Amino acid sequence: MQTILKSFHSVKARRYLETVKPLNTRVTKNNNFSTTTVRRVPSLSVISSSMKYGAIAAVSYGAYKMYYWRHPRVQAPMDPDKKTIVVLGSGWASTSFLKDIDTKYYNLIVISPRNYFLFTPLLPSSTVGTVDLKSIIEPIRFTSRHKTRDIKVYEAECTRIDPENKTVTIKDVPSNKVKEPERSVTYDYLVLGVGARNSTFGVQGVDRYGCFLKEAKDARKIHNRLMACVENAALPGQSPEEVKRLLHMVIVGGGATGIEYAAELHDFLIDDLRTWYPDLADKVKISLVEALPSVLPQFSQKLIKYTEGNFRKQDITIHTKTMVKEVREKELVVKTPDDSIETIPYGLLVWATGNTTTPLVNDLIQKFPEAQTHKKGLVVDDWMRLKGCEDIYAFGDATATRYAPTGQVASQQGKYLARYFKQLYIRQALEEQLKKGLGEKEKEKVEKKFERVKEIKPFHYSHHGSLW
Repeated sequence: MQTILKSFHSVKARRYLETVKPLNTRVTKNNNFSTTTVRRVPSLSVISSSMKYGAIAAVSYGAYKMYYWRHPRVQAPMDPDKKTIVVLGSGWASTSFLKDIDTKYYNLIVISPRNYFLFTPLLPSSTVGTVDLKSIIEPIRFTSRHKTRDIKVYEAECTRIDPENKTVTIKDVPSNKVKEPERSVTYDYLVLGVGARNSTFGVQGVDRYGCFLKEAKDARKIHNRLMACVENAALPGQSPEEVKRLLHMVIVGGGATGIEYAAELHDFLIDDLRTWYPDLADKVKISLVEALPSVLPQFSQKLIKYTEGNFRKQDITIHTKTMVKEVREKELVVKTPDDSIETIPYGLLVWATGNTTTPLVNDLIQKFPEAQTHKKGLVVDDWMRLKGCEDIYAFGDATATRYAPTGQVASQQGKYLARYFKQLYIRQALEEQLKKGLGEKEKEKVEKKFERVKEIKPFHYSHHGSLW
């Protein structure tokens, strides 16, 4: 080390070498000479300083982001020279579109009966208190407020679409007021993400006595009714038959939602009810009613057998090939596999049999009878455009595509459509430039740019795995 230090007359070099120590020495011998190479590593003081400054930088960046999210910047007003996109809905597809759309190119108006995005995969967990309902809700205005340009958000319901005049008719969501006036909103492009509604298959009594599992209000209703059944069963003087009925929880529908809720309900009984209601825990019964020969018909046989086996171990009764004919206040009327009619008493009834189209979608289908031939949703092309109308786009559960109606598909559709509109704006702007009298060099540059954005790639869903 002394030999090496003598060759450095700079004070800075000497100070640097004092902060490092040799790791090992490697000697390379040759016929005429030999060299010695010393590899060095930073000392602990240098490492600790780097970690300290890195931690300070990370904390500073996190504090800045927190301040930014709580104190958004001033937004630019809506530009009357820009085209207006009206988005209907605040689900997976619409929220994904809203987050990725560049408001520098368009004015945006969001119309939805609910002013928040609901993380539906955790909705069954919120019914039993595993997660708080507020933790799976994100306000739409939080997303819109952090965009560069102002976005109008209307908590209203769209009742009618006029494709010829490019207007939508909206009204206030149900309130205590006797009558609300209808209003019209004009659009240049319309994006439909209104989703679907619960399907009852025409069974009487479902709307009145059953509980759906699609919205935040449904989760509250299920939670309140579940706890009411347990508390009523704990009252003194209840007959054994009434206690048995109150503690019989029935889920109709063997799809993903019904299976997930049955599992959540079972976990609630094991983790909580056995602790706080030890006298009632062993009396609770869970039943699953499915009209098809097996549960989870859209999944593989291996998964179906695994699910049925687990449910048998957990004492969850599965009634397959059983069709609900009528829902009464305290019992179900079902048709069994041998075509006999039976009644099933229940305390809580959760109806999770699938979805159907909304009245708004049905009305739009009737306006384009030649192009809209699918009864389960709107028919769109590979660019999410509504067949029969070039200015209307649709995604999510409101459409009938070859993809499964899942949140993953809807989220990717929303991101794709945001990129689509950006490329569409750039392409239209370049077309306007080409119509003007440009010089040869400038025209050549514009033509090259136009060739890059001329063709817009169609939507392609990329599957990243499944929780099932």
